[in-house]
Parts: sequence; structure tokens; C-alpha cells
Amino acid sequence: MALHRDIFWIGRQWAVTGAGIQAVDQRLRGVLDIDIARLWDDELIQGRRAKAGVNVEDFDKAVTVARDRYPQMPVAEPLIAQLEALGVIETSPAASAAVPAMQLRAEGRLARFLPQWRVRR
Repeated sequence: MALHRDIFWIGRQWAVTGAGIQAVDQRLRGVLDIDIARLWDDELIQGRRAKAGVNVEDFDKAVTVARDRYPQMPVAEPLIAQLEALGVIETSPAASAAVPAMQLRAEGRLARFLPQWRVRR
């Protein structure tokens, strides 16, 4: 896989790009690349760091730069907050904080004015 067009930092062996951390050597075909969504997965980071032939100093610098560039953010909270602000859902305080119980409220509203969403595969 070729390097992403947005390159924010490049070292001897690793680069921080718009796709996350990518190996500069393109003969690896993206096997060791780390997506933005998995930058905060410490097990994956340690697994990549322990691979033979990895320049540890360069890799650690890439992880530091990437984590500064892409801070850790919960995925579900902004979507839930936006739907609550629109009045589409109502969360119950008794539900767990990780996955709130959602109740869809659409009666009395025109469907064309409700926010649309799709699940992408």
C-alpha cells in the first residue's frame, strides 16, 4: 500500500500520515501499518515494536507524533450528544455510561427533517 498523500512526519523507517503510522518501505505492502483508530491499542503497538528489524527509536517517535496528531477520543459520545441535542433520542440515566439506552422519538415529525444516518461497511 502506498503512503497516504498527507505526510505529517517521516523518519528512516516510519511515517505519520493521514492514514496513521505507515512503514516507509513499500515492499511490506502495509503489513505493519497502524490505522488511526488503533493508535491507542497498546497491545498492537507493543506487538509491532517487538518485530524483528524494527528501528525502535524511529517507531517510538512515530507513535508519539501520531498520538499528538490524533488524540484519543471516544467514538460514540459525539454522535449520542448530537442526537440528544436534536431531540431525536433520549438517554436514560439508569443505563450504563458506556452504552446508553436510546429511545427513538420520531412521532409527529416529518421524516425528511430527521437526521439521516447509514452504517457503512
